[in-house]
Amino acid sequence: MGAMAVLDDVRAIALGFPGVVERVDGHRRAATWRTPTGVFVWQRGPSGRDLEQLSAIGREWPDGEVVGVRTDGEQGKLALIETYPDVFFTIPHFDGYPAVLLRLDAIDAELLREVVTDAWLLKVPKKMANEWLAAHPPA
Repeated sequence: MGAMAVLDDVRAIALGFPGVVERVDGHRRAATWRTPTGVFVWQRGPSGRDLEQLSAIGREWPDGEVVGVRTDGEQGKLALIETYPDVFFTIPHFDGYPAVLLRLDAIDAELLREVVTDAWLLKVPKKMANEWLAAHPPA
């Protein structure tokens, strides 16, 4: 396993795709990366409510930087959590929402690139996604 990922790795991957802009949410002071159709990856710290809800179910917010990433529905989200339980997690606030949280200090660069790419592909027009995939065939 290589060095742990940092927010700048997420930024570099996200901004490497066409049509992506970075915004910093004034309220949470968190970075988000979006296409014209919406956010696909974002910095996510815990709210007080998140901490209360996790505490109530005997869990804690992890140390280290956390980002949220869009998934292809609940199935995709649960598959990631099941396959990489030390990397991906969810919280009550995300129940029924097609997104998962990931710990940057636990994910390797290749997996990070894969999930951010998948999230971006969900948030761009089919034509753009298909053109990008044709130009970047999987290794």
